[in-house]
Amino acid sequence: MAVGLGSKAADEEARAEVEVLNSRLEKTSQLSKKIQASLSRLESNGKSMQDAIGPVYGNTQRLQVLGSNIEGILSAIEKIRLPSDIKNSEEDVIRKGPEKAGLSAFLTSVKNVNKALADMKRTNLRSNQQSLADLSRLLKSGNTQLESYFAKILQEESRPIEPLHFVTKDKPFPALGQDKMTLLGLINSYIASSTRQNGLGGDSPMLQAYASVRGPYLISTLQNLASASVNTAKKKTPDAVYRQGTNGIGTYAKGMEAAFVAEYDNICSLFARDEWSKVFNLTCQGAISELARTLRELNAHIKANLSTDCYLAYEIMEIMTGLSASLDSRTGELKPSFAAALKPIRETGKSSLADLLEDTRRRINGLQAMPQDGSPLPVVTETMTRLQTMVDFLRPISSIMIAIGDGGWKANAAPGNTSDQIPSLKSFDISADGKQIFAHYCIDTIDTLLTSLEQKGKVLIKSKPALGVFIANSATVVDRMIRGSDLQPLLASRMADVDKWRKTGVQIYTLGWREPSTHLLDVQYTNRGRPSSGGSAGIDSSAMHKGLSSKDKDAIKEKFRLFNVSFDELVAKHKSLYMEREVREILGRQVQQMIEPLYCRFWDRYHEIDKGRGKYVKYNKAEISGVFLSLG
Repeated sequence: MAVGLGSKAADEEARAEVEVLNSRLEKTSQLSKKIQASLSRLESNGKSMQDAIGPVYGNTQRLQVLGSNIEGILSAIEKIRLPSDIKNSEEDVIRKGPEKAGLSAFLTSVKNVNKALADMKRTNLRSNQQSLADLSRLLKSGNTQLESYFAKILQEESRPIEPLHFVTKDKPFPALGQDKMTLLGLINSYIASSTRQNGLGGDSPMLQAYASVRGPYLISTLQNLASASVNTAKKKTPDAVYRQGTNGIGTYAKGMEAAFVAEYDNICSLFARDEWSKVFNLTCQGAISELARTLRELNAHIKANLSTDCYLAYEIMEIMTGLSASLDSRTGELKPSFAAALKPIRETGKSSLADLLEDTRRRINGLQAMPQDGSPLPVVTETMTRLQTMVDFLRPISSIMIAIGDGGWKANAAPGNTSDQIPSLKSFDISADGKQIFAHYCIDTIDTLLTSLEQKGKVLIKSKPALGVFIANSATVVDRMIRGSDLQPLLASRMADVDKWRKTGVQIYTLGWREPSTHLLDVQYTNRGRPSSGGSAGIDSSAMHKGLSSKDKDAIKEKFRLFNVSFDELVAKHKSLYMEREVREILGRQVQQMIEPLYCRFWDRYHEIDKGRGKYVKYNKAEISGVFLSLG
């Protein structure tokens, strides 16, 4: 019973839940229908709205396009009007020029025109072609006026100055004024920038504009120094030997260095670093061309007076090399230009060594007469003076010697270094090689001198003693001029080469004294018990005289007579010859050593032949010794 009641209650509960679910389902269905109806009404309303709004939206889009087009047209009109506006606003300033308008205002106007022109070129509107041409002409006019103004400012600062005032007082040459430099810098900066901006390529025209003004300034400033270098080379005495420092080339070089250094400082202050080299070379080239012309004139003078003025070539080489090295260390420029200018002088310096040797030969070979008293010729002193003077220029000569090589002065020598490059200071080092080669050149010069004199003397000097004295005198003068000068340390090891010539002269001279010595040779009468030795100790002349036959006595008398005649002639000849002090001493001693022992021996044997009357025996031993002493 209880179970039946529980089952019935469960069924009732299940039916109640089903009814609730059905009720909810019904409500959901009704809600779906309402939603569907709302969606239908919404779709209908949306279509109506689209139909209504569509035309409005289309009109709005067209209005937007139209507005955009109008803005473009207004912009184009503005661009078309801009060049005309720029031209009108800037033309008056540009026409006035930088002086009247003021440089700052003028530069502003030119920059505005330049910018407008660049903008127009980018738009490339056909309608702006005329305006483009107008602005181009206006810009060109402005740039031209700036360049002219640049040149005018420079010109005002480029009046030639008197260089000696600065050189003698060791003062730097004047630089461009700071106020002017500021104006020049503004102009140069704009022109350089404009040149790059407009893609014109190449260098700024201001480089050439600067050089075209400052170049002539340098030429004019240095002109007097160039003229003085030529004028001081002219000689009042034709055969005067050039003396170091007497030409104006040293002052010229100092002035040029000071002027170039000042110019380089100006350029560094005004131009960009990558432009310094070009502007400096352009500016200095005219002055260097004038230097080259001056050196050519000096070179012609040197070649015409080589034997006396070759030293000027050596001096110029050293001075110009120093100038080139100094400027190169300060600027890094101009070395090739100086090398080209110096080349003629350097070639003359190199060829002078062989030419001077040949000149020595030519002068001696051209002699028509020579001194018969053995006097040395002036060519000996002149040649040695030349070598002495060369030592004063040993630096440049050492450079030449190294360039041409040992023996390069000889006629058959291979050509030396022909480089156009200016020698460096290192090559001017007086190195052992350079000095040694110069010493070889000196010995070759001396050998050429003395050989030529000996050959010519054999033809023109009639007597052997005179020829011997002539050679000995010449060698002695050479020896003395070496020992008394700066040649001595260079040639100390080669003095034997000089002394052999003096010995040659002595040998030739003593050949003439063989004749009297032959008269002092007698026959040894050994079969008569007389001493056969050459010694005179213990010889009794009286006893020997008694033992001689009449024929032997006559022969001895004749020997004394012939000796006296020959001896007296040679003594007289000896005293009549001109001899250098050293030569007279050497020859007197040589003759004494050659004759006196023979005579004393002969006198000891036979002086009793004339019983002291002096008819045949003219000199006793003391007397003849006195004669020999007088020869020295």
